[in-house]
Amino acid sequence: MQNLTITPVKGKRMLRQFIQFPLDLYKNCDKWVPAFEDDEFKSLGPNNPSLAFCERELFLAFRGDKVVGRIAAIINHNANKKWNENTVRFGWFDIEEDFEAAKALVDSVIAWGKERGAKKIKGPLGFTDMDREGLLVEGFENESPFTVIYNYPYYGEYLEKMGFTKDADWTQRFVEFSDQLPPMMKYADLVEKRYGVRLYRAKTLKQMARRGREMFHVLNSAFAGLYEYSKLSDQQIDAYVKQYVPVLNKDMVAFVVNEQDQLVAFTVTMPHISAGVRKAKGRILPFGWLHILPQLNPRKNHIAEGLLIGVLPEYQTKGAALLMFKYLHENYIKLGIKRLLLNPQLENNHKVQTLFGDYDPQPYQRRRSYVKEI
Repeated sequence: MQNLTITPVKGKRMLRQFIQFPLDLYKNCDKWVPAFEDDEFKSLGPNNPSLAFCERELFLAFRGDKVVGRIAAIINHNANKKWNENTVRFGWFDIEEDFEAAKALVDSVIAWGKERGAKKIKGPLGFTDMDREGLLVEGFENESPFTVIYNYPYYGEYLEKMGFTKDADWTQRFVEFSDQLPPMMKYADLVEKRYGVRLYRAKTLKQMARRGREMFHVLNSAFAGLYEYSKLSDQQIDAYVKQYVPVLNKDMVAFVVNEQDQLVAFTVTMPHISAGVRKAKGRILPFGWLHILPQLNPRKNHIAEGLLIGVLPEYQTKGAALLMFKYLHENYIKLGIKRLLLNPQLENNHKVQTLFGDYDPQPYQRRRSYVKEI
């Protein structure tokens, strides 16, 4: 076996190697789905809005000239201040079946973090909750949604061998949709009258963008007390709206507003496009869209993914979610969607864990954030 070297990523060529590595590692795995290449360059490059309050360093592991692993070291100063901790995060962690290389990569993050005063290391986490997070620990037999991490089982074994322990888990479940609405939906009209809320149906891209900005502000309030969350900045929100809103299907997104026309709840879903993204190798251009476009048609693709859901705290017990689920379920019947893969949800977030009770959600995958004192 060739000698191992760990090298900080410098320049566009090495950044491309960093982004390309998992495509080589998982080329024979039909459960893994790449991130979009363009999104990766935006996230890991110098213009990521998160760098206004984050530091980061990227590392590659080489044996000779061959890349055998990668990792990102991140310090989110806003999160550390909010949670009163000195933590370095690791993310974008991928490794061949090579414990020596895995440990050397993690040790590089630890050393980098210690230089900046870190007392703990946690991960996999990104810059913010909008990045992929949580190591897959259950459900390896299932194809991952394109927005989440998939990894080989030995990743977790390696981290535990290094002394990491569980810090938090996210469960991911799925629900089935029949052609009949659950009995609870009959109370939707009562919710509207009692609490002064109603569905808002966006008809244009401009309206979607307006609600999209409001949506992230709702997210900041709804997620404020959740694990390692840090508030999204206006600059980040503008970037996310520009990046994601134009590709949303208005029939698969639900907004709820109050009597003042202020957004109080939302949920964003879209067709399950993992197979297409994998065939496209995460590249939309020049021809990747040919693999992805057919899967964006919900009439041909009967599985959807839940990307985000948020309800302002003061409306979490007022049935706002009921209005959203009724709207989506009615649209799913029209579109022919039979299954929804829910977004990862913290296992100790009991409000969201019980939110889908009328649909009897079933286990799909489980992800974990690990922690270690350093």
